Amino acid sequence: MTSRGLAQTARPAAQRSGRIRTGSSGAVHVDLQKRVRAWAPRRADIASWAGEALGRRAANREVSVRLVGRAESRKLNAHYRGKDYATNVLSFPALPAAIAPKSSDATQPLGDLVICPPVLRVEAREQRKTLRAHWAHLVVHGSLHLIGYDHEDDADAQRMERREIAVLRKLGFTNPYRWSEGIED
Repeated sequence: MTSRGLAQTARPAAQRSGRIRTGSSGAVHVDLQKRVRAWAPRRADIASWAGEALGRRAANREVSVRLVGRAESRKLNAHYRGKDYATNVLSFPALPAAIAPKSSDATQPLGDLVICPPVLRVEAREQRKTLRAHWAHLVVHGSLHLIGYDHEDDADAQRMERREIAVLRKLGFTNPYRWSEGIED
């Protein structure tokens, strides 16, 4: 998938895109497409959270964010991951050729995030988190996937969780994994 692969829209760019500058992370451009009626944070918040997660890699990069319902999330999750259920966030990094620098001023695609607000709402309630905190966590989580973080084995999962916790703390959110302490599998 390419950055604009999922986020094609007829709305004017000024209504669907936002570039947010954050402290050390430069600028990240967020192309937002909402395909579901559900509460979602402002584009500026999504860009800020993604930019903080991406750090210096956010400079002159574009992340497309598509907000979908359960049916579309399930379809994409089944097709790309072989898992037949709706999921909270899917990350699709841009192809390497798509992120090759063309010029120092050009915005380059980093990838797509597909977020399912109905799943997030249920998870936030189950985990006794605010909806905003859970959104921030999953934007950070998905953004880290776009730059190569993963959680396929224990060492990678610990590395990714440490990064998520640090980024979210910097953004003013608590440890997103604290809710599961004391819960046994």
